[in-house]
Amino acid sequence: MGQKFICMDIGGSKILGAVVDENNEILHRVKKKTKAELGTEAVDSRIKEVIEELIAESKIDREDIRAIGAGAPGVIDTDKGTVLYAPNIQWKDHPLGRIIEEAYKVPFVVGNDVNVGVLGEWKYGAARGYSHALGIFVGTGIGGGIIIDNKLFTGSKFTGAEVGHMTLNTEGPLCNCGQRGCLEAYASKIAITREIKAGLHMGVESSLAEAVENKEVIKSGALKKAINEGDKLALSALDRAVYYLAAGAGNLINIFNPEVLVLGGGVMEALEEDIIPLFNKYITRFAWPTMLSQVKIKPSELKDDAIIYGARALINERLGF
Repeated sequence: MGQKFICMDIGGSKILGAVVDENNEILHRVKKKTKAELGTEAVDSRIKEVIEELIAESKIDREDIRAIGAGAPGVIDTDKGTVLYAPNIQWKDHPLGRIIEEAYKVPFVVGNDVNVGVLGEWKYGAARGYSHALGIFVGTGIGGGIIIDNKLFTGSKFTGAEVGHMTLNTEGPLCNCGQRGCLEAYASKIAITREIKAGLHMGVESSLAEAVENKEVIKSGALKKAINEGDKLALSALDRAVYYLAAGAGNLINIFNPEVLVLGGGVMEALEEDIIPLFNKYITRFAWPTMLSQVKIKPSELKDDAIIYGARALINERLGF
């Protein structure tokens, strides 16, 4: 009995779904691999499989489902529920909203995954109660979100707040987006992996040789283990990444003058106790003291569930329940 919502985190490698009740409690979770390499129709089918398993395993009545919400990668027209471009899932002008609504006969809302994650932190997590908030999520890449006057900022065409692609150095390393010197090219897991490989190539001894061999992205657990063991190359790579993360965050603090900055993502989740002291040291070099004195810097509270709760917040914001 009571209203239920299906909230989803759709990613390039996994789809996480949850049943959330009217008290915003997660009742049941289902996770499946996206299998994006099989094409767009296969991904749509996987999304429906997650929804069907959630309904079956949580034993909820279909009639109790009021809405379905999701965060997904790429450029998304939230008004129409259309994924304009998501290269990791091979989506282009993909009418995800229409597909889900036709299948389940309930409203569906979708937004950019990291924007949605920051919305979740603002509504239910570390940024709760603030009118002006920034979020930077560090994982394989770097994404972010901006809350201005209690509203998620998405720009004029739903593509705003690409904080990972601010240019920190016009002659810097090539980023996956095609530009040079982006924050993502300096502070993401891809960047950390590249730095470790460069050190190994120069003959620096490290326990991480096997962890990065033939890999574009190191696993956070392997990096954490090496740091705990005092691996000099791991410590150096992390220090450099956090330095540039602070540079990017300082730019954003100076521009937006937020009340709170939330640091999230898989790297933060694994290495929070190592990152926060470094970040607090370096941020003083990039954010104006007046601005910095007004902003609270917090790790994510919702962790892996940020996008799930963000999807719930998006349902509330767009549909009113």
